[in-house]
Amino acid sequence: MKHQGVHYDTGTVFRGPGYAISTRRKSLDMAVVQRELEIIRDDLHANAVRIVGSDVGRMIAVTEAALGLGLEAWFSPAFFEYPANDTASRLAAAARAAAPLEAAHPGCVVFVAGSELTLFMPGLVPGRSVTERLQCLKGAPDLLGNGKLDEFLSALVPRLRAEFDGPITYASLIFERLNWGLFDYAGVDHYREARTKDRYLEMLQPVLATGKPVVITEFGMRTYRGAESSGALGFGVTDTTRLWLHTRPVIGRFVRPRLKGTHERDEAMQARELAETLGEIERSGAVGALLSTFVTPGAYTDDNPSHDLDMDSMSLVRSLPAGRHGTTYPDMTWEPKEAFAAVARHYASH
Repeated sequence: MKHQGVHYDTGTVFRGPGYAISTRRKSLDMAVVQRELEIIRDDLHANAVRIVGSDVGRMIAVTEAALGLGLEAWFSPAFFEYPANDTASRLAAAARAAAPLEAAHPGCVVFVAGSELTLFMPGLVPGRSVTERLQCLKGAPDLLGNGKLDEFLSALVPRLRAEFDGPITYASLIFERLNWGLFDYAGVDHYREARTKDRYLEMLQPVLATGKPVVITEFGMRTYRGAESSGALGFGVTDTTRLWLHTRPVIGRFVRPRLKGTHERDEAMQARELAETLGEIERSGAVGALLSTFVTPGAYTDDNPSHDLDMDSMSLVRSLPAGRHGTTYPDMTWEPKEAFAAVARHYASH
């Protein structure tokens, strides 16, 4: 594969009902960012980073650092639950901000024009929240053919191209229907778990048949035993009410985040599933894979399984609590999981 990469979240804000909270990156230490990007390049053997976030200023700073290290940047602004006009304006402004970086590094910055908008932008299908939209689609899957996503993207892409000269893609759900002729890459967020394992490659065939170079823009696996068959891969098993309360002023210090139910850490499963998924993507003929995710700041590991939020994380490293530093990288406040080594082996061998 030409594009072998990983997500790097600069801080994503989830708005509206049906979400937990923002990814827990309150601040962005550029010295840490620089070091993590070096590790992604040198030790994970990735050549691309999908830079995700809701603060375009942060994203620009991280993109500059990634490009300076010779990494390809997939610039992926994340704006959740804004109306269509507002979403389009925000994406156009983000494309304008990213344009000078693309001009300085031609072909090395790819603009991702939204992600899974059928679920995360109101108005394409009925529902006031992502959960309501999912339920609606389960009851009326024909709504996917209503043409509203195509209509939105057909108006959006010319606006983006007026601002940004580099390649453009969209990070689609596997079941979204759109005109890939608008884009330079066909991007698909495609997870592999029990319900899709036997059909993983088959499900990619309609996108591969478009003739566009296909990139799997998002895939991953959580770190608790049974995650690959639990049916909770998309939304996870964190108690989101307690997590939200933990972020509130005053009362937050009295509410400790925890997982729902009883779970057991299984790093070997995560590593095995990611290695197998990378093998499947390789066999599919896709030109790239952007794995979710490198690190989830704030999803700390814990000796008490009920509070080990890292088990619910897809990250390749586990964040350590109370400012502790790791042993593999003593300057970092995380330790690589088994999945880090599995992905590094795959990327290094291709």
